[in-house]
Amino acid sequence: MDEFMKAAIDEAQAGLAEGGIPIGSVIVHRGRIIGRGHNRRVQKGSAILHGEMDAIERAGRQPAQVYRESVLYTTLSPCPMCSGAILLYGIPKVVVGENRTFMGEEDLLRSRGVTLEVLQDPGCISMMHGFIAAKPQLWNEDIGET
Repeated sequence: MDEFMKAAIDEAQAGLAEGGIPIGSVIVHRGRIIGRGHNRRVQKGSAILHGEMDAIERAGRQPAQVYRESVLYTTLSPCPMCSGAILLYGIPKVVVGENRTFMGEEDLLRSRGVTLEVLQDPGCISMMHGFIAAKPQLWNEDIGET
């Protein structure tokens, strides 16, 4: 497995261990992780701290060129909010752990020139299936369902 997807999975597992939603993400610039994060909505009482948003936040202020040269790794297909951030910062490539449990805005990202690589990683799929089965209400809250 790619070391960067492994780092995103480690983030997802950290979120789960904290009582949160197991979605992790890292931002890689020129072969180095510059931001890592995981879904912290539960832990921080946040409305927006999805894994991708947390990784971007934790990367701190970066010149626009850094984002345009970066790859975002995420364990789950990016939702509309996270996809908007990817587009806003001009991140050109996203590597997705899986999109079977949730299909985000992949078509939008592709239509705007973002390259997507979807791995269908069995570990990512299993982690989300287990979480959704154990905490369906929390999952539905996270994705804006009732």
